[in-house]
Amino acid sequence: MALLLAACGGKKEADKEDRITVPKDPFPSTYAAYPNEPVFISNATIIDGEGALIEKGSLLILDGKISAIGKDLEAPADAKKIDASGRWVTPGIIDNHSHLGAYPSPGVSSLSDGNEISAPVTAEVWVEHSVWPQDPGFTRALAGGITSLQILPGSANLFGGRGVILKNVPSRTVQGMKFPGAPYTLKMACGENPKRVYGYGGGRYPGGAPYSRMGNVAGYRAAWIQAADYKRKWDKYEAEGGDAPTRDLELDTLKGVLDGDILVHMHCYRADEMAQVMDISKEFGYKVTAFHHAVEAYKIADKLADYGACSSMWADWWGFKMEAYDGIKENIPLVHKAGACAIVHSDSEVGIQRLNQEAAKAWADGKKIGINIPEEEAWQWLSLNPAKSLGIDARTGSLVPGKMADVVLWSGNPFSVYSKADQVYIDGALMYDRSDAAHRPVSDFELGQPGEGDLK
Repeated sequence: MALLLAACGGKKEADKEDRITVPKDPFPSTYAAYPNEPVFISNATIIDGEGALIEKGSLLILDGKISAIGKDLEAPADAKKIDASGRWVTPGIIDNHSHLGAYPSPGVSSLSDGNEISAPVTAEVWVEHSVWPQDPGFTRALAGGITSLQILPGSANLFGGRGVILKNVPSRTVQGMKFPGAPYTLKMACGENPKRVYGYGGGRYPGGAPYSRMGNVAGYRAAWIQAADYKRKWDKYEAEGGDAPTRDLELDTLKGVLDGDILVHMHCYRADEMAQVMDISKEFGYKVTAFHHAVEAYKIADKLADYGACSSMWADWWGFKMEAYDGIKENIPLVHKAGACAIVHSDSEVGIQRLNQEAAKAWADGKKIGINIPEEEAWQWLSLNPAKSLGIDARTGSLVPGKMADVVLWSGNPFSVYSKADQVYIDGALMYDRSDAAHRPVSDFELGQPGEGDLK
């Protein structure tokens, strides 16, 4: 009998080894940091990204990491020394809502690849398969101090597909830009966009296309019911074996959310809809990591703080459609004051070039109504908080020893409209230098294009 049991046990182990596994990352990152050297920056005003300001501070970058930060530091003999008197140092800016590469420049229809409008639920698509790494917008963003960014699908759909997190470096492939080890994200959208694309089109999408906000909610719930059933089947198969469930790319992504592996980023303007979405998430056991645009977040800032979702917001865009009508300029500081996670985002190939100025506008609007947030605290809207929303805050987003050396050296106070990024470091490598053309990358697409001098 003992021999028989041993044999059965051996068979179970063999069956376990033969089971089908669903790859979590079939398109892995090939990113490798560019060559770097030790860099010692001294006499700078440093914002560390965690809420501290250091006057006449020093920063040591070593082996692509933040090695030391503070006052009275000594420079290693082999380090490149930069006297930053009169200048400021911050963590690199992280834009957690961008469409660069998927809606690249030039903005022509043949390059418009951000929305898959074949159905209201397209969780099976991955935006990285649309990202064109030669988009000149990446280098324009680099000049504005952007060191990492999340590329999202558009907001036409209830479930728009997977987002991807990139390091803002030149690469021949999107895999060469992918932030190593970063989680995938899922773009969802509520409100007018799914209604407009599917409902107002005269019934082009029969069989479940939403015509109303209540149709939107029914669509989310129906999809999550399918995903929960799919998860149960796979969980049972992984525990007990037997016949493997048939793979479904759409449900693979939704199961990834229910497993806690994929983070939900949701386009949502109105406060009442954000509250309803939080209830839906509780019904099905997932979490919305960030609400995007969120122009009415100030109305439910306490609820957002209690729930633990970030609000990824513009400084002052509002009124371009009804669900954006009730936006106020004090939105970001009011969310911050309530103890919720506030983020400044772009959603624009132009706005991404000056996100520091967008944060400055929000900071100033808060100050006008008596919300006095220190600049060093407000910088979290641009680095640490977006890093948290993307699940990468343990590795970037602040100037903490051991973290990636994603660093910007500014010509002056970065909350001033007159300040520009002088140097931008990504993983300790000098990727942009305003004073050195050799460190101002040009995309392959732009090479050979007529320059300003050629057109005279």
